[in-house]
Amino acid sequence: MSQAKIQAKLNDVTGGKFKRTMSMADRAGQLLSNLDQLEIRVEALRETASAIEQERECILEMIQSLQNSQEMHNISAGEKEELTLTAERLMGRTLSVEINVGTIRNSQQEEALHKATSIIDEIVQKLLVDMTESRQRLLALHSACVTEAPEVPIDQKFQAIVISCALEDQKKIKRRLEMLLRNVGNAEKNIKIMDHQKLEEPKANGSQ
Repeated sequence: MSQAKIQAKLNDVTGGKFKRTMSMADRAGQLLSNLDQLEIRVEALRETASAIEQERECILEMIQSLQNSQEMHNISAGEKEELTLTAERLMGRTLSVEINVGTIRNSQQEEALHKATSIIDEIVQKLLVDMTESRQRLLALHSACVTEAPEVPIDQKFQAIVISCALEDQKKIKRRLEMLLRNVGNAEKNIKIMDHQKLEEPKANGSQ
């Protein structure tokens, strides 16, 4: 009986001696691994949200393009009213989706973003005054944001400003310029179509 007790105590001591416990270094390593995994998920979340934000912008642009298209003027009043109501409904539903992917910036990046935005805003205000000149300026700004060889001269001053912006802001500036150029292109097409129709009207009347 005594021998059994002695053996049991030896087993307890042996088990306690060799029982593996997690050290502080092990705990820190595990926590760091967890944080690394969370960082991957956070970046994936931001990328997904950014993609949804871009899709929202794309849908809004398409709705506006449809509303301003020449085709909307070549249909009956009843059809136009119905399509306009549908477009407005879709516009409202799209605007109800609110997404905000914040960008962390230092003071230099904040200042650079403000300068870049001001330059683009100034051109936008002049679009109705001189669309052709404004389009050329937008092309020069866009050329400053692309890596491939541009088709027009680069606005080097604007390029220096954009380079000073945060990476996410650089992408947004490029997307805004691309959207503006598409809108200007669509507007020019509509103007040409309307002008062509006006030129054709006297001929049509004269043949009757």
